[in-house]
Amino acid sequence: MQSFILEICVDSVESAVAAERGGATRLELCQNLMIGGTTPGIKLFEAVREEIHIPIHILIRPRFGDFCYTDYEWRIMKEEIRMFRDRGADGIVIGMLKPDGILDRDRMEALLEERGGMSVTLHRAFDVCKEPMETLAVAKTMGIQTILTSGQKNTCMEGTKLLAALQQESQGKSVFRPAGASRRKESNHFTARRESAPTICRRKRSSKAP
Repeated sequence: MQSFILEICVDSVESAVAAERGGATRLELCQNLMIGGTTPGIKLFEAVREEIHIPIHILIRPRFGDFCYTDYEWRIMKEEIRMFRDRGADGIVIGMLKPDGILDRDRMEALLEERGGMSVTLHRAFDVCKEPMETLAVAKTMGIQTILTSGQKNTCMEGTKLLAALQQESQGKSVFRPAGASRRKESNHFTARRESAPTICRRKRSSKAP
C-alpha cells in the first residue's frame, strides 16, 4: 500500500505525462512555472485530463506577484474555480492575503463556496503571512486541511523548525505539503515521514525552428 503522496507541479501536457510515468500520484497543474505558477488555461486542463489518470489539482492564481488581489481579480478567481469544478478538476490550490499579511478570510470563504466537492489546499501565500500559527487556526476553521509551505523559508529543509511546530500545533489534523522539495535528497527526507512531498517537472521540448 502506498504510504505517501508524490505531487508534481506541471505546466504542460508533456510534463504531466512524464510525471505520471515517473510515479506521481497527483498533479498540481499551472502555467508559467518559471515565475511561480499562474492559473492554467481550461484547454490545457482538458488536454492533460484526457491523457493522465491521476488526480489533478488546479492552481488558482491570476497573476505573478503578491497575494493581495483586487476585486476584479477575486471575481475572476471565483469564475475560474466554478469552471474547473464543472470540468472535473479534483482540487484547487488557493490563497489570499490582506495588505497587513493576514489571511483574507471573507473573500477566501466566498471562493470556497464555489468548489463543490473539490479538495482545497492553501498555497504558499502561507509562507508570507504575518502569523503562521494564527493562519493555521483560521484555515482549520474554514475547513482547509492541507497547507503548502516551506516553513516560511526558501526551501522546506531550511524551514523544518516551523514545519515541526506547525505539525505539533495541528495535532495531526492538518496535512503540510513541504514546498521547495524539488531535489531527490529533500523529497526523500519528507516522504520517509509519509508526508506529501511536491516537486516540479519541466519537460524540455526540442525546437524545430531553423
